[in-house]
Amino acid sequence: MLSTLYVSGMSLRLPLFPLGIVLFPGGLLPLHIFEPRYRRLLDDIVEGDRRFGLVLPGIGREAPAVGAVGTIAELRVTQPLPEGRSNIVVQGGSRYLVTRYVDADAPYLVAVAETFDDRDEHALPADAVARLTAEFQRFDIARRTLHDLEPDDDALPSEGAPLSFHVAAAMDLDLAEQQRLLELRSTRARVERLLELLPARLSEVEAGAAVHRRATSNGKGHRHPGLTEER
Repeated sequence: MLSTLYVSGMSLRLPLFPLGIVLFPGGLLPLHIFEPRYRRLLDDIVEGDRRFGLVLPGIGREAPAVGAVGTIAELRVTQPLPEGRSNIVVQGGSRYLVTRYVDADAPYLVAVAETFDDRDEHALPADAVARLTAEFQRFDIARRTLHDLEPDDDALPSEGAPLSFHVAAAMDLDLAEQQRLLELRSTRARVERLLELLPARLSEVEAGAAVHRRATSNGKGHRHPGLTEER
């Protein structure tokens, strides 16, 4: 479920956690917090509004460039561990653009960020949503078979924007492609790109699932073709 705490175009002061992971709006992400500066960040947001900005690190340096796009991470679960470490679960809220950095009495980066949404969220043809839903359902069945996962009983999002983020998060795309999808401000463009990417991923995962089914059936009462029993 997408966050309702933020609106497009809102400016806010945001602690940043640069990390080589793309968090999509609505997605859940477990993180292990162990560095002292991010332990301090966690302490600060727990006492505050329980949110920080997840964003890819800058090239050759940690600080992302002004203009970098990330996702607001909303703290959902905290599990304290020994030595000040923690396991946490965050949920993706609004996307944001880093507009400038501010001086803060903190060991982590703090930026002024502006949230944004897709510009054409309601201009997506229904048949495109139906196609993406149907193809992703096939992909998800094969993916769960391949990894021995239980079926997902939760209904897929019915609207284009949350559906596109859900699909993008589940497809295990490379980091650069995920970031490109996150940065798109057109629901239609994101859905069209996913429909371009899905066939190859679907073919790959369905082939893997077929091999997995054959492999797991071995030794369970099925005879192997071409083999004869000893007498």
